[in-house]
Amino acid sequence: MDFVSIRIITSDVARLVEFYERATGARAAWATEDFAELRIGGATLAIGGTRTVGLFAPGSARPADNHSVITEFLVDDVDLVHQNLRSFVTDFVTEPTTMPWGNRSLLLHDPDGNLVNFFTPVTPAAVEKLAR
Repeated sequence: MDFVSIRIITSDVARLVEFYERATGARAAWATEDFAELRIGGATLAIGGTRTVGLFAPGSARPADNHSVITEFLVDDVDLVHQNLRSFVTDFVTEPTTMPWGNRSLLLHDPDGNLVNFFTPVTPAAVEKLAR
């Protein structure tokens, strides 16, 4: 089995795609006006409009209603990422902080309120864990 992607459902696909393009530097591949994908490293962040939910199971996903998932991006320098994001991110949850497990993390909300974490391993144990 392979983990392929995570999909965010939104009522404004263009706005959310623009945010993630700016935040990650990746360019989206648009399939339709209701669906785009950003390939980042070995994973895909899919962004689908509310009209796509009905193709699977009507009412099964609601935009801007996530309170349990954090989308995470491994970056070389989280402090530099923070500096770059300050020009357009309006909702930082935490400034870069070194966590007890050895990652320096920056937590923010995307325009739909979804939690996003950019992190850099900074302790030897955290670096080794990701090297496996």
